Amino acid sequence: MKVILSRKGFDGSNGGTASPILPDRTMLSLPIPSMDSDTYCDLQYNGKPYSAILRELNPRKTYGSCHIDPDLDATRRVRSVVNWAPGFGQIGAAQAYLMRNVEISEGDLFLFFGNFHFVDIVDGQYAYVKTSGDYYHNHDIQAIWGYLQVDKILNDAQEIKPFYWHPHACAARLSRSTNTLFTAKRRLTFAPDVPGSACLPYAEKRVLTAKGANKATWKENPVYMPDAIIGSRKNSAAGKGVYYAGIWQELGLVECKEAENWAIELLRDSYEP
Repeated sequence: MKVILSRKGFDGSNGGTASPILPDRTMLSLPIPSMDSDTYCDLQYNGKPYSAILRELNPRKTYGSCHIDPDLDATRRVRSVVNWAPGFGQIGAAQAYLMRNVEISEGDLFLFFGNFHFVDIVDGQYAYVKTSGDYYHNHDIQAIWGYLQVDKILNDAQEIKPFYWHPHACAARLSRSTNTLFTAKRRLTFAPDVPGSACLPYAEKRVLTAKGANKATWKENPVYMPDAIIGSRKNSAAGKGVYYAGIWQELGLVECKEAENWAIELLRDSYEP
């Protein structure tokens, strides 16, 4: 099983703020703004629309349409979708990297990470935490918030069309040769009682950011150091830690038992008491 770290959700360029970690430890990854037909009003958490959450967290910015991808939790949609199934789409250079370099296949595991900041409820509204004694609570961090184990890899337009709710099933993307949809296994192969995809609650072990560092500088870990990733990447960290500069979405880890065990341990408390 190969493991792929996949960057998804809000950042400084796409969304302009961090996704929130809610008081109940829910990591609410906010899908990036786009020209798709879905809007932030179409998504909700515990009955509160994402549009309302965003007005509280970043009131100076207006949010309209969004790109719901990966789509891992049907309960986040205000209106239910007939025959909904989880999925993740990719296209262009990022998809070429997955197919040609990573040689992604059935059973491989995406770990989705993004930029987050803890929030509290102040005067009945969400507000970013600034004065906690915990470094990770006070600062923007990068953390793993979801996963999907690959079942089918669909790149034929006719195969993708039945997933009509997914943004990679729109006409503009269906016409592109690299457009691909990854479906999820019903159950994890290494934990058969657990769904093959899901959003994850916050846990410190899922934080990539090194304490005291910029959010994009990660803790050193042999499974994602330069000699353990697929493709040519340079560690640009100024001191300790690892930082992969540039605009990139996918980072494939060299297939090995150590990387597999690391990923399994990251997910373990989501399915074991």
